[in-house]
Amino acid sequence: MKEIEVIIDTEEIAEFFFHELVKRGYVPTVEELEEMADITFEYLIEKCIIDEEEELD
Repeated sequence: MKEIEVIIDTEEIAEFFFHELVKRGYVPTVEELEEMADITFEYLIEKCIIDEEEELD
């Protein structure tokens, strides 16, 4: 199986959730969105969909 590099941005996840929830009639807070994005990221790691790598600056 070929391995590909995927960048997961929790801010992008939060923005996605915001737009989808607003479409459904919900108005989440910034804190709620950040928590949902973090939970989603942790879920992807737990299911071995992604591997977490430290960013090198």
